[in-house]
Amino acid sequence: MKIYNLKEKKEFAKEYFELCSKEWGTKCNKKELNSKISNKLNKYLNGQYEELISGLLLIDDNKLIGFISLFKIDGKEHTDLTPWYATMYLKKEYRKMSYSKLLNDAILAEAKKLGYNKVYLKSELINYYEKFGAKYIEKLSNGENLYYIDLTRI
Repeated sequence: MKIYNLKEKKEFAKEYFELCSKEWGTKCNKKELNSKISNKLNKYLNGQYEELISGLLLIDDNKLIGFISLFKIDGKEHTDLTPWYATMYLKKEYRKMSYSKLLNDAILAEAKKLGYNKVYLKSELINYYEKFGAKYIEKLSNGENLYYIDLTRI
């Protein structure tokens, strides 16, 4: 099991964008969903998907287990904050196996390596990201909680 940057494993880009779109995208019919996935994938493969700072993939035996990302902006709230810790995802059969900690540690190290002092995240989950060092900031208008993680303490 190893963590790779999506840039190193572009063969997983389609699956990455499919899973992101299905998990966090707006609800739409299958044709619209496939079109959105195709557009994001083509933009990414052509170096034009500027929203993504870094995507890290957890891969075992050439199979995608999960991923996590850093985005420039995540939603309409607080577009003044960057980067955003987002898309922590593990396939169902790999949950509750501590792989989220591996992904968390990897993305925080990546953000620090890229020169960031903080990362921001939003979530409806309560008492989940705190175990990774997240500190509550405020409740957002969409009902999610806004947090930050101070990378200078890591």
